[in-house]
Parts: sequence; structure tokens; C-alpha cells
Amino acid sequence: MADSPEEIQKHMKAYTLVGLALLVFTFITVAVSWVDFGSTTINVTIGLAIATFKAGLVAAIFMHLNHERPMIYRILVFTCFFAAGGMLLFILALKDPITL
Repeated sequence: MADSPEEIQKHMKAYTLVGLALLVFTFITVAVSWVDFGSTTINVTIGLAIATFKAGLVAAIFMHLNHERPMIYRILVFTCFFAAGGMLLFILALKDPITL
């Protein structure tokens, strides 16, 4: 970790930049939610893509996953795989012709 004031300042600058990026992408998410891209599936996909990017920033920087061992990355890949599967199931449920 940081041992000198210069290193702490460098980390603070990175955290501030990532925080600003998260704020900007939050505004982008809100702006995109007002735009109609033609179908609900496309709107949900774009929103989830932005949210996934923001979650990746949080995990990499604030949770320090960018400095972890390879086993953490294997777990992260499996988690992303199952999260993508859950998103796919959500999108497929929107296309389901069966209604109650």
C-alpha cells in the first residue's frame, strides 16, 4: 500500500477520477433511460451494459481487484458468466409469449 504522502496523493487522484467517472456514467444512465431505442430489449441491454461497466470500475479500483491473485479472477469470470446468464434469462422472459 501507500507508504509516503506522494503515493497517497497518487491514489487519491485515481480515486477521485474514478468517482467522477462513476458520476458521469450515472448521468449517462439517467439520460439513456429517457431515450427510446426501439425496443425494451435494447433499452435494458444498454442500461445493463452501462451498469456492468460501472460495477467493473468499483470492483477493480475501490475493491482493489486490480491487485489480486489469479484465483480471484477465476471467481470473477464465473460470477460474470452467471450474471450474464441471469441477464439473458431476464431478456428472454420479456420475449416469452405466455401470459397469465
